[in-house]
Amino acid sequence: MAKVHALPQVDSSSCSTSTNSYISSKPETFTIWMKSLVMQTNGCTVYNENGEVVYRVDNYDKKGSNKVYLMDLKGNVLFTILRRKLFFFRQWRGYKSDGLKLRNQEPYFQAKSTEIFQGNLSCRITVRSSEAPDQRCHYKLESLAGKLAFKITNSNGEIVAEAKRKQSSSGVLLGDDVLTLVVEPHVDHSFIIGLVTVYGLMHHKL
Repeated sequence: MAKVHALPQVDSSSCSTSTNSYISSKPETFTIWMKSLVMQTNGCTVYNENGEVVYRVDNYDKKGSNKVYLMDLKGNVLFTILRRKLFFFRQWRGYKSDGLKLRNQEPYFQAKSTEIFQGNLSCRITVRSSEAPDQRCHYKLESLAGKLAFKITNSNGEIVAEAKRKQSSSGVLLGDDVLTLVVEPHVDHSFIIGLVTVYGLMHHKL
């Protein structure tokens, strides 16, 4: 399969978050393809700036499954994402994983859809602090112009990640299921891709 290359990096303001091995000290650009590597079935494939696969979701079940796994290229499960339905709201819980086994029974993040009747696909996100487990950080994911474009902001309103429809080097827009994602410095990439997975589930793309 031909490689899908990301756009060059862009400058944006930084925002701190919990640290782990999936962070960098500069903005990182990824390309997101809302297709699985496995026969282009339901799922999501994430490429780095060199066109290498770094994350993937392969959903062999129907779209909108109640459980999906975020993996690295080798198939190591990083997050197990479970869906719950609470009256008019939908909620997803992301658990850090060691293989198919959850590291902790308490979710690392919870994303709650704020849509009720108007089709607003934004959601509120609560994250357990890795440094102080009793503390919580808050984020918001909001739809932008375009079917899958979105931004993620922290509690101060600062953008920590933003995704838009990808353009080729000649300025041609690619399919609406191919996005360019820019993640700000000191932000956990795997956490952001976990939220991308939730957003794809909200849109019934995974």
